Amino acid sequence: MPPSLSQSATEHLEEPVLPFARQDFTTLAQDSTVEQALASIRSKGVGERVVYFYVVDEAARLVGVVPTRRLLTTPLDGKLTDIMIRNVVTIPDTATVMDACECFAIHKFFAFPIVDRDRRVVGLADVGLFTNQVFDVAEREQMDEVFEAIGFRVSQVRDASPWRAFRIRFPWLITTLISGTFCALLASAYELTLAKSLVLAFFLTMILGLNESVSIQSMTMTIQALRSLVPTRRWYLQALRREVGTALLLGLVCGVVVGIISSIWRGPDLAAVVVGVTIFLTLCTSCLAGLTVPTILHALKLDPKIAAGPLTLALADMAALLLYFNLAKWIL
Repeated sequence: MPPSLSQSATEHLEEPVLPFARQDFTTLAQDSTVEQALASIRSKGVGERVVYFYVVDEAARLVGVVPTRRLLTTPLDGKLTDIMIRNVVTIPDTATVMDACECFAIHKFFAFPIVDRDRRVVGLADVGLFTNQVFDVAEREQMDEVFEAIGFRVSQVRDASPWRAFRIRFPWLITTLISGTFCALLASAYELTLAKSLVLAFFLTMILGLNESVSIQSMTMTIQALRSLVPTRRWYLQALRREVGTALLLGLVCGVVVGIISSIWRGPDLAAVVVGVTIFLTLCTSCLAGLTVPTILHALKLDPKIAAGPLTLALADMAALLLYFNLAKWIL
């Protein structure tokens, strides 16, 4: 039986979501046609308030979702693999009620599949979880506590005044102001190194631009991933391996290209080596910052959409300049 609803809002939201999950979800084989899928639905029956049908492979792993309307309006000889949505937003079976409510608040879907570590569907969280289990609390005064526990306030998400938006966003921009001042002081500390080779100054903007672009790309993908899962150590290490592999390829290609450009433009010298190697190393550090900063902010229950950008760019820029100037000082 689901846990009692007489608990306080915050305690209630910290409970595991699986006991609240519905078990009357419907799965369909991915190699089925629409006709076969409809026949399977008629033979098995469907649960109450069915909105989505979940497509699984031979090992019962979730591979896609088919909305009811799309299934009913597709010709009978159509294949599920052609009409299903492959990018499914899921809730892990280790999630809490609060994690599930965040998914409803962010994605605005009517239901989410709950999956285990092998992506097998073990339950279904529908919008009733968000309305009945959270909003039907005994006291009206608990509503603000519920919203705070979920991690957002309506006034911060929608219809915020300019002054309120300023108060939410400006504190994080202080990070950019501090890092910008630090970078300026750092550049002045390596004035003699820059004087040895003017080409270092020519490529400084490119290095910072590439560094910031890659860090923002990595950060954006991380925030998108954090919307639909609870970050764990295992997830972070897997994501880190992917980011490191991507960073190595990006850094190698960009570093070689810019190094060749520098050699053709200013002639082959050690400065071209410094520029190329710096780009290779800084793209690796920027990918790491883009993954780590949003993950830490999410774990601390801070809003990564607002805070991650300034923090990620600040760390990435400072790391890039330190690598650039120290490498130039050592090689030149």
